[in-house]
Amino acid sequence: MCNYLRKTEQHCKSFENGIGKELHKQLVAQDKRNRHTSYISDPWFDMYLTARDSIVLNFNPFMAFNPDPKSEYNDQLTRATNMTVSAVRFLKTLRAGLLEPEVFHLNPAKSDTDTFKRLIRFVPSSLSWYGAYLVNAYPLDMSQYFRLFSSTRLPRRTRDELVTDEKARHLLVLRKGHFYVFDVLDRDGNIVSASEIQAHLKYILSDNSPAPEFPLAYLTTEHRDVWAELRQKLVNGGNEETLRKVDSAVFCLCLDDFPIEGLVHLSHSMLHGDGTNRWYDKSFNLIIGKDGTAALHFEHAWGDGVAVLRFLNEVFKDSTQAPAISPQNQPARTDSSAAVQKLTFKLSDALKTGISTAKERFDAIVKTLTIDFIQFHRGGKEFLKKQRLSPDSVAQLAFQMAFLRQYGQTVATYESCSTAAFKHGRTETIRPASIFTKRCSEAFVREPSQHSIGELQQMMAECSKYHGQLTREAAMGQGFDRHLFALRYLAAAKGIALPELYLDPAYGQINHNILSTSTLSSPAVNIGGFAPVVPDGFGIGYAVHDNWIGCNVSSYPDRNAREFLQCVEKALEDIFDVIDGRCIKT
Repeated sequence: MCNYLRKTEQHCKSFENGIGKELHKQLVAQDKRNRHTSYISDPWFDMYLTARDSIVLNFNPFMAFNPDPKSEYNDQLTRATNMTVSAVRFLKTLRAGLLEPEVFHLNPAKSDTDTFKRLIRFVPSSLSWYGAYLVNAYPLDMSQYFRLFSSTRLPRRTRDELVTDEKARHLLVLRKGHFYVFDVLDRDGNIVSASEIQAHLKYILSDNSPAPEFPLAYLTTEHRDVWAELRQKLVNGGNEETLRKVDSAVFCLCLDDFPIEGLVHLSHSMLHGDGTNRWYDKSFNLIIGKDGTAALHFEHAWGDGVAVLRFLNEVFKDSTQAPAISPQNQPARTDSSAAVQKLTFKLSDALKTGISTAKERFDAIVKTLTIDFIQFHRGGKEFLKKQRLSPDSVAQLAFQMAFLRQYGQTVATYESCSTAAFKHGRTETIRPASIFTKRCSEAFVREPSQHSIGELQQMMAECSKYHGQLTREAAMGQGFDRHLFALRYLAAAKGIALPELYLDPAYGQINHNILSTSTLSSPAVNIGGFAPVVPDGFGIGYAVHDNWIGCNVSSYPDRNAREFLQCVEKALEDIFDVIDGRCIKT
């Protein structure tokens, strides 16, 4: 072990003082020449768009809405109409330049106040940024937002392409594997009346056609080069104009024909479904089940969770507080058979075979995915903040304890952090596994009787303090992951041999993220999730709410999500016992 460590140290020092130093100098110079963007933007797009694996499970996550507080509004037709109208309202606000940026508050006590917001309104726009800077409040970059609508990821050989058609006025609706389009904006750019949208959706819901024998949507689950080849066959076979309608639609609304039965079923349905009723390449699919359960499934290359969560929050708020229709509303008397176009595709034998093969592959991989969840109700954000503990650090510490208990070791852990405080910022990695969490986890799991309650509390406080530091550094662009990624990308672009640092087993190990974690907390969100990023990993979506903690975990056969969650629950019980001054139960 010592030899490995010494070798890694040598590689680090050699990189820092040699080729790494030179690459960094070139990166800084390149960044100065390209003030219009971020140094990470192009490499990050390339990373996503050159990936050849299926985007389903490997990249696309989901976020599920909470139910409408008024239960009668959760009727599928009512909710689909209201959410569609609210989504198009958001589109119009965005395109009119009226959507205010969100603000990242490093010191919320000073800047996230009504007093500051009132004062900053009277400061000239040329100076307002300095006022915000003085209190550590940063407006977030909004460059990703335009890709929310009328956008799709087109499969291409070696590198996919993101396309957006802002002139599009139609909505794409999927139901039972069938494709429908109708206009939700008129020729003047106004929203079509809600009662007309309701009528068109009712018309689609009343279509009793059997599911197609060869559901086209399976092709979007394929390996990207395979899909690119099959898509070209579709285009050559006379489907180009029909595909253009799919690609350019403002978004994809998926109407499912079954109710959701619990959170595990919800996660499977929204993360991958059965492959027939999603167009996974669209920037997002708004999915609404027969019981009104709703979620966003989104493609990840174009943007990150910050933009999607903002959209989700606004749609939830608008559709519940200012719904376009009520359950008593009657659909407009309009000829939906003329307004709604059902799309048909000409399929050759080669395409039919391609769809059948895609289905087999999709079904096989989906069968291997396990998802489970827990809800821990002893406390949440409010309680932990009173103890002067970072709520996020407590959740991350619980994951470290759980893995140590289940597998007897500490492993590479990834937590996503937005860098939208910077122009064209994407994400940075928080590295929650540290010497502090390792020491604390071992004390709790292996030797609790050898430490006093006060010592365990002190270790938790140290973990919290260090995790807070890591989070602030990541959000302010001071993490190391994206920097090293950009230097590696630059070396490849310049034809420079891969520096030894990147070949070191330690670098490979820290980027094999067995615990891949992401958190989001919002009154609009019920649950969110994603698949593991490595075969022997866990995908951990979690949220620390005001008074409880939710955790949604996925795994493949190499790991056991249910057992891991049992260990997470045990870890949280132990943490809360120690906070309460009680001994850990063995």
